[in-house]
Formats: sequence, C-alpha cells, structure tokens
Amino acid sequence: MLTNLTTEGRNPASEALDGLSALQIVRLMNFEDAKVAEAVRREAESIARAIDVVAERLKGGGRLIYLGAGTSGRLGVLDAAECPPTFSTPPEQVVGLIAGGHEAMFRAVEGAEDVPQSAADDLKAVRLSARDVLVGIATSGRTPYVLGGLEYARTVGAYAVGLSCNRDAALAGRADLSITPVVGPEVISGSTRMKAGTATKMVLNMLTTGAMVLLGKTYGNLMVDLRATNAKLVDRSRRIVTALTELSDAEAEALLARCDGEVKTAVVAHLGSMAPDVARQ
Repeated sequence: MLTNLTTEGRNPASEALDGLSALQIVRLMNFEDAKVAEAVRREAESIARAIDVVAERLKGGGRLIYLGAGTSGRLGVLDAAECPPTFSTPPEQVVGLIAGGHEAMFRAVEGAEDVPQSAADDLKAVRLSARDVLVGIATSGRTPYVLGGLEYARTVGAYAVGLSCNRDAALAGRADLSITPVVGPEVISGSTRMKAGTATKMVLNMLTTGAMVLLGKTYGNLMVDLRATNAKLVDRSRRIVTALTELSDAEAEALLARCDGEVKTAVVAHLGSMAPDVARQ
C-alpha cells in the first residue's frame, strides 16, 4: 500500500508550504536536502559491496545495466550516458533502460511502469546475461517494471541490485543486494524527484565512479581516461598531461595530437620515452 511508504508520507515541516515566501521555501528545501547525504552514508557498506561486484563484472567483460521508471529511469540513463566521456568506456558497457523507452526520457509515458513483462522484454533486447549487473531503481521499492526486471535478472544469473528509499521494500526480496537510503517524506508529499531523486543520483555517482576507479580509470584523482569530446575536455586533457609530465602547454598539445588525444598514452609515452603504439600497450 502506498500509504505505508515513507516517501508517500506528509512532511510536518512543509504542511504550510503554500503560505511560504520564496526564501522560506528555499530554506525549507535546503534543510530537508541536508538529510540526504546522511541517509546515503548509512548505506555505505551496501554501496561499497555493489561497487566491488560491478568492478569485478566489468573487468570480466560484463556490463552495468540500470533499470527504472520515471525519475528513477531518467537518472539511470543520465549516469550511463556520462560514463563514455568521463571514463572512455564503450557505450554498451554501462546501459540505462527506462520504462516506456526513449520517449519516456522527455515525456511521461502513462502506465509504462505498471507492466513487469516490459522490463523482461527490454532486458532480453540488450541480451542481459550472467556476466552483468542489473541495478533496479525504484524509490518506492514496488514499481512493477523494476520488480519484473529484477526477477528476470535472477533467472539468467545476473547480479541483481535493488535501489529504493523505503525500508522493507518489495524489491529487496528480488535482489541479491539492497541499497536503501531512507530520506523521509518529501517537501511535496510523494514527489520523489526531490530528496529521493537526489539520493538516487548520489548512489549512482558512487557506483560508476567507484567501479571505474577500481578499474584504473583515474591516476590519483585525475581523469586520465577521459574522452575529449568537446573544448572543455580538450583543455582538461592538456592540463592533466602538463601536470603529470611538466611539459609546456604547447608541448602537451603536440604530444596529445601524436597520441590520438589519449591522456594515459601521452603520459606513458613521454615518461617512458616510447612511441604512442608501445605506450598504448
């Protein structure tokens, strides 16, 4: 029942919301948002376990696949889309699936989240296998589309992670691991794009960032495996190379040009005094 879900409850702090000024609304929302980080912190061990599994599966040729509906689905698609430019991953390595498909990213598709079989169909379409990790995202913990996806994942042997913002969520019984940052009632009752959505974004950031760090996609805290797809990233690539090699800006640009823009290759080629092809290996 929705009435039993924390995310559907009425928040006493915002019961007079419609009578507040803009500044009061901002301060109230900021106060409530401050609770999100603590809720995520309480799930640190579960998140870390998920990161270890994701890194292990990716290293073995598997994939990370996010599955969700509405805001949850959009956040999964967003996190997946940010991996190739940040970590130079192939687009098929981290995948985001949303109930209702591409159209649902931009406009609500009514009823899409209520069909469990649709998730199984979507996962079959991307050939979910035992090498993969599926993260089913449902802040309510009961979205039929996500429950169906988690059930299908276990039938093929994929590792199933359930991410929700309600204790005793239905998805917990369908997942190998549950991550449950309980953020409490929203400022607008039931509007889980707010605190629950923020918590979800934080957890997804941790999953991909943590896994990519374990896979060697950073050097210290430098983004050495980025893909320079725009002017900002081209500039960042140059700055990373200069920081690690002490070359001038012009020398770093020339080196990157010889190395097809690959930061790791450029740094190793310089420090090892070797050709780009050898450095790449």
